[in-house]
Amino acid sequence: MMERMRRAGWIEALACVAIVAATAAILLAMGRTPICECGTIKLWHGVVVSSENSQHLSDWYSPSHLIHGVLFFFAGWLLLRRASFGTRLVLALLVEAAWEIAENTDAVIQRYREATIALDYYGDSVLNSVSDIGFMVLGFWLASRLPVWLTVTLAIGLELFVGWMIRDNLTLNVLMLLWPLDAVKAWQGGA
Repeated sequence: MMERMRRAGWIEALACVAIVAATAAILLAMGRTPICECGTIKLWHGVVVSSENSQHLSDWYSPSHLIHGVLFFFAGWLLLRRASFGTRLVLALLVEAAWEIAENTDAVIQRYREATIALDYYGDSVLNSVSDIGFMVLGFWLASRLPVWLTVTLAIGLELFVGWMIRDNLTLNVLMLLWPLDAVKAWQGGA
């Protein structure tokens, strides 16, 4: 029994690596740049209205991906209680990878530019997309280890802090993609 569980863990770990590698390969095939066209790799890039936004290892949208992980963990806990942590992580990775690919299609990039304040958004670098996936995994892992009250407090705190700092966050991002509101767009633009 232990040997079977250990083997399943390795298979799940290899599946996770394969999903991330396949996502990077698909993004490269779609024409996404591997790294920022500026030629540098930064640990943090904090200027939202910039051609370097979503091009480096982390930025103001990284907390959104951490929150994705929290949400995916709780969805897996609710819907797949009998599945192992690894199986739920693989499924969460598939969803996050699918989003990273969809987010970098011309149609979604254009939607961001039309409906949100992201006028200069041209998509993520592959490095940024892979890093975003890593933030999702971190959020998933934290949600599996922290008490529920602390996980919820962390997610809400991140949403409020990022919203306050840049007038955007996961909630506003989803709202503006699905149901753009002129008043929100004006507020995000500083009006």
